[in-house]
Amino acid sequence: MSGPVQPSVPPPEHPPGFADPLASGSAPVDAAPRGERSLGDIVSDVTSDISTLVKQELELAKTELKQEMAQAGKGAGLLGGAGVAGHLLLIWVSVTLTVVLDSWMPLWVAALIVTVLWAVVAAVLAVVGRKALKESNPQLPTTQRTLKEDAQWATAQKS
Repeated sequence: MSGPVQPSVPPPEHPPGFADPLASGSAPVDAAPRGERSLGDIVSDVTSDISTLVKQELELAKTELKQEMAQAGKGAGLLGGAGVAGHLLLIWVSVTLTVVLDSWMPLWVAALIVTVLWAVVAAVLAVVGRKALKESNPQLPTTQRTLKEDAQWATAQKS
């Protein structure tokens, strides 16, 4: 009795089209190898990643824009404050200075001197305010840099 042992139970029946990997010694034809993903899974993941990336870029742009607008608003506020202060000072100090200068020269010369003085003050305030506005950077450099990086990443994902 050295022959092969015969099983007492017949092998299970499989549905039509099923290739038994143990019976034929090879993997089924339609089964994906382990560790590989289907095209649908890859497209779904890339779409999800791009969606997340766009949302993050929009949030970054909003944050940067808020910071830049705060700086520009500060410069505009300084210019407005300089204008109001300059106007009020022009009125009250001009009257006072004109009266003081009137004791040494004719009234019209005193008024002219005061007018020129305040024109210089207003010009200085305008230059300082304009410089503050120019220092704001609406280019959003961080957002631009990360968008370029994202485009490179997306290009790498396609290949």
